[in-house]
Amino acid sequence: MLRSVSSRLLGVLLSFGLVAPACADTYTQTKYPIMLVHGLFGFDSLLGIYDYWYGIPSALRSGGATVYAASVAATNDSTQRGEQLIHDLDTLNALHGKTRYNLIGHSQGGPTSRYVASVRPDLVASVTSVASPHTGSPVADAVGSVVNSENPLTPAVAAVVDAFAAVIGFLSGNSDPQNAIGALTANSTAGSLAFNRLHPEGLPPASNPCGAGAASVNGISYYSLSGTSVATNFFDISDPLLIATSVFFWGGSNDGLVGRCSSHLGVVLKDNYGWNHLDAVNQIFGLRGLFSADPASVLRAQANRLKNAGL
Repeated sequence: MLRSVSSRLLGVLLSFGLVAPACADTYTQTKYPIMLVHGLFGFDSLLGIYDYWYGIPSALRSGGATVYAASVAATNDSTQRGEQLIHDLDTLNALHGKTRYNLIGHSQGGPTSRYVASVRPDLVASVTSVASPHTGSPVADAVGSVVNSENPLTPAVAAVVDAFAAVIGFLSGNSDPQNAIGALTANSTAGSLAFNRLHPEGLPPASNPCGAGAASVNGISYYSLSGTSVATNFFDISDPLLIATSVFFWGGSNDGLVGRCSSHLGVVLKDNYGWNHLDAVNQIFGLRGLFSADPASVLRAQANRLKNAGL
């Protein structure tokens, strides 16, 4: 009897518009699944405890999105990482049925995603790059000027870095081969130029390198976003390192590892968020500038944009 009265009362309130019907949040419910692609020294999740995309997958899923986090090599060139990502996407399709994916790549995850879009467009609906060095980073150039074939210590340094990357792989359940020198070359200016000749989709034209690129190529939509701050939070242990690496930009706008113009791809959503390179994916533990935008909210808005575009 009580349930019947309550149902009738609810019906009356709904008819007069005094209450709204309960409904699931579909703000981020894209047509195609979202695949988050980590950058250099990245991972999907360490021991299932700490996510590279800190708090972002859950924020996207809360609005109805289907979200996966890629597990590719922590260090390797963008081509090899791209092939690893293709393997993962093909595996997902074999398990769940063939579909396309909205790739969101941070740092080297951007060029990695671009490679997949270029060689396997059947797998990709869109590419969104977050703080990615599409034309290389002067930090990689500086390191490469020391760690090169002429330095007898290079093999030993590479072995140590590869071992460190292998530990990251072990802790995240990834067994893909590591290649520190390949990663260094891929993120350099010269390496990026060679890569871009083969995979130019979405890049700004040579006549306007700090402009926007094509919004859509071969049916794939391209977007980018990035920050231009370096020291953003006193308690963030990564800030001192990024402050040090920012000197290689000689005063140009950067996030500590990537220059403002280098981050441009397709539709440039915004290139001057108050983020440094790690803030862009909510690291470390979500620490960032007090008044800076929440990366999880920014990517929720991007998912909604993809949804409204039928992606």
